[in-house]
Amino acid sequence: MKTIENTWQKTVVKASRSLNLISEEKINETLLALADAAVASTGVILAANQLDLAVMETSNPMYDRLMLTEERIRAIADDIRNVAALPSPLGKTLVETTRPNGMNIRKISVPFGVIGIIYEARPNVSFDVFSLCFKSGNACVLKGGSDAYNSNLAITRLIKNVLRQHVLDENTVTLLPAGHEAAAEMMNATGIVDVIIPRGGKGLIDFVRKNSKVPVIETGAGIVHTYFDEDGNLEKGKEIIFNSKTRRVSVCNTLDCLIIHKKRLPDLPALCEKLAEKNVIIYADSSAYGVLEGIYPATLLQKATEESYGIEFLDYKMAVKTVADIREAVEHISTHSSRHSECIITENRTTAEHFIKVVDAACVYTNVSTAFTDGAQFGLGAEIGISTQKLHARGPMGLEELCSYKWIVSGSGQTRS
Repeated sequence: MKTIENTWQKTVVKASRSLNLISEEKINETLLALADAAVASTGVILAANQLDLAVMETSNPMYDRLMLTEERIRAIADDIRNVAALPSPLGKTLVETTRPNGMNIRKISVPFGVIGIIYEARPNVSFDVFSLCFKSGNACVLKGGSDAYNSNLAITRLIKNVLRQHVLDENTVTLLPAGHEAAAEMMNATGIVDVIIPRGGKGLIDFVRKNSKVPVIETGAGIVHTYFDEDGNLEKGKEIIFNSKTRRVSVCNTLDCLIIHKKRLPDLPALCEKLAEKNVIIYADSSAYGVLEGIYPATLLQKATEESYGIEFLDYKMAVKTVADIREAVEHISTHSSRHSECIITENRTTAEHFIKVVDAACVYTNVSTAFTDGAQFGLGAEIGISTQKLHARGPMGLEELCSYKWIVSGSGQTRS
């Protein structure tokens, strides 16, 4: 691969500067054209996606993330249209003050400039990242995994074609080769890439955080818990647990561990009944195992060990932990959580408020499936990732989270004594 100096670094910086001069109307027009082009090019995209799917085992938890379908492409196009319909996050006056000497100071929202994304086998991310970056005035550099390279290549070619048709710089989006060398170049591109956002499993995120010289916004792995409280509603619990666990097991908002109050153990078979329909393997502690044994299918029931907790399964698997009270539930979450999404099912308002206040996570739910941790579901149009850190952004990251700010100071000749 050519050195960074001779390839994407110069072109992406130039493209990022040109974005500052494009009107919001032009950006929206281009995004709507991209949404239409994505649907029109469904056949081309799916053909490329099939090349990637052909070399991945169907049993791989990443297979579902990698797979594109006509329905998923239509949903992606709808998300792009949603992004186009959102107000621009740029040029907003966040703070304004006039000093005693007449000097006016404004704090306004501006793009980061160049955003780098390192991600695994999720080709939909290519569309999501571009649409959010473009709308927020940022150029983007994409470094997808080799598992999805053909899909990502087809998608970025489509995006570049739409940009050219609208007389815009096609280097607003750049797809790097799939090898590790390209990731290393991005992570060392200080002064070029303003921020890197890794999207993937814990291993990828840890690697980027430890090795990047460019600032990183962590989109952490989702080790997700749901606590069924002493005062939980059984019918609500059954539906929430089933949806959180089985809606789409390969994504980060999927339930990994059900925590249950010991007084509600008799209800555990009912809470887990529908999970058997999806062949969910349950790793149950001794108390839960004793209640489920003989009721939940024996081939799907296993005894939990300490290693059963704190795992992002990304599969039809779930741990169960029995606790004496909410404090023990919170302690278990605190020990094993990735600070992504946590839920309590309870009809007791005091208990719910206690949970909300003390659980440290980007998204905390009361009587709602954690499957809603998603930028589109939060009204953000789409998401560039779900941040589990606390600096700059936390939770689903949309347009506003892709902005920084600068101070604009104006006056009439003031000087400082």
